[in-house]
Parts: sequence; structure tokens; C-alpha cells
Amino acid sequence: MTEKMQAIRYYGPGDVRVESIDVPACGVDEMRVRVDACAVCGTDLKAWRHGNPRMKAPIVMGHEFTGVVETVGGDVVGFAPGERIVMATSISCGQCYYCVQGWRNLCADIAPMGFAFAGGMAGYTIVPARAIVNGHVVKAPSHVLPEHAALAEPLSCAVNCVEQCGVGSGDVVVVVGGGPMGIMNACAARMKGAGTIILAEINLQRLRQAEAFGLDVLVNPGVDNLLKIVKDRTGGLGADVVIVAAPAAEPQAAALELARKRGTVCLFASLPADRCTLKVNSRLVHYGQLNLTGTSDSTAEHVAAAVDMIASGELPADKLATHVLKLEQIADAFSLMESGEALRVVLKP
Repeated sequence: MTEKMQAIRYYGPGDVRVESIDVPACGVDEMRVRVDACAVCGTDLKAWRHGNPRMKAPIVMGHEFTGVVETVGGDVVGFAPGERIVMATSISCGQCYYCVQGWRNLCADIAPMGFAFAGGMAGYTIVPARAIVNGHVVKAPSHVLPEHAALAEPLSCAVNCVEQCGVGSGDVVVVVGGGPMGIMNACAARMKGAGTIILAEINLQRLRQAEAFGLDVLVNPGVDNLLKIVKDRTGGLGADVVIVAAPAAEPQAAALELARKRGTVCLFASLPADRCTLKVNSRLVHYGQLNLTGTSDSTAEHVAAAVDMIASGELPADKLATHVLKLEQIADAFSLMESGEALRVVLKP
């Protein structure tokens, strides 16, 4: 009889089910991983609420996972049973123009776990051959708690962001949006040597949560004048780097005013496809020689850097993984996220 496991599967908008399904077989060029933690991403929440045409339903959800290698296919080298792994879960083809340049997070034929391949919200998952061959699997130290290791993937996206922005020693960095990704960007900026970090968030509960992370200035732009605060802290110049982790058009457009001349503004958060147009003051870009950029996903190198941050304690992972629930509590996880009570919810099979 085939062994069974519990899994969370996406069928469509509003249709996410906890089911008992077969434990997947492991091919000779694959690895089977016993999952022991999978964080719930905002993308998972949006898929449940609004659907996601990229997800090949029905499919096991979850891309922010960690686990212990259980079975190693005969053709796989470099891994052994018992090793803890995480992944750069947007799997590249390894052959397109972007992959050849080393920009595998921008692959023209990207295939994410939980979208194209079964994800980590299950007792076991298969690491596909394409992920192994193209270097998407990263080992994590055994002393790191599973619920903390599961944060490596989202943190790696923040690592990508601060590297793309060129955050350096002593920089003034403004992060707009105080959700989990905003806080991770702030922590990653600190790791890169930022001298002053200003976090802006209109949600009072989020602001209170952010107090635990030792940031320099917390601002509610709905009450206080964010532009004035930034100018006052920088002698009238503006911030070296502005990272917009708020998925809304207004703060993304307004971010240009917060940067100094030759500063960098990064649109980290994505907007809905039907509401993605910004109305920006192009004169700020032109006369200020601003660098306007964006970042998407991460590479294995970013994941490895994130693992180091977590393992060394540079990231206060215990303060980010605010709720640890059972796999069957996925509905509770979504509720906690929508209410703003949770930063990152981690599910454990």
C-alpha cells in the first residue's frame, strides 16, 4: 500500500484543501525531502483569495519551506540523507539569456515550487532534477530551527533587493511598508551596513510589531510628514536608498520624493496586474539622476546569504516567525495574515 501524507492543495480561488495524498516517489535524478516547516507567503494568501493562473491546479502549495533530505536519487551527487536544505524556489532553466548571465531569478522559463512543481505544504516534497542541476538547493546548518530556516527564501528576496540597491556603510535607508517583507528588507539593509533605517507604515499594529527590531525611526505617514522627517534626518538631502515594500501605487509613486539626488528607489512590492500603472514626477528622475529599479525573487547565492544571517542570529528569526501552526490550520494562518496579527506564519506537518 502506498504511504500517505497530509498536504495543502490549491484548486482555485477560495478553494484550498487539506487532503491525504500519496507520498511522492523519488526519481533517480531527484531528492525526496521530509518537510518540517513551510512559511505562508502573501502570494499564497492572494492565490486563495483571488486565484493565480500560474498555479497548475490542483497542486501542493508552498515555496518557503525547509526540510531534511530523506532519499537521494542514484544520479544525484553532493547531497546525503539527513542534511537540512532550503531552496531558491523559483527554478531556472539554466539555458536562457538571463540564466547565462547569472540572473537565474529572471529566467525566461522560470518554474517555481508550489506553482509548476508541487510545493512544501506537505509531509514530503520532491526537489526536481532541474533545481539540483541548476544549483537551487542550499544546505542549512542543523542547529537552525525549522521554523527559522523556512524564512531563508523570503529573506533572500530582501538580500537581493539591498544588493541591487547598493546599500552600503552609513547609508540612510527608508523602507516603506512595515509588513514582514518590509522588516526583512530593513534587517538586510542593516546587515549591509546601513547607518540609519527609517520604516514607514500606516498600520498601527504593524508599527508596534516593528518596535522589536531595533530600527532607528518608525513613522506613520498617515499622521506624520514622512518627507519632512526624511529631509530633517539627512540635512535636507533625502535618503540614499528608498525601498517600497508596500503593494500600493500611491507610496510607490511618492517614494521618488524621498530620495536624494543620485539616490536609488526600489519598487520591491508588486502591484495587481489590473492596477499596476504609476503616475510619477519624471522631473525628479531627470533632474535628480535617480536610479529607479525593482527586484524579483532571488538566486541561490542570495539564499545562502540569508541562511548565514539566520544561522548567525543577525536576523531575529524568532521575532519574525510569530505563529507556528499545524498544517491543517491553514485557514487560521490566512486569517492571522489578513488581520495583520502575524508577521510570518509557519506551518509544520
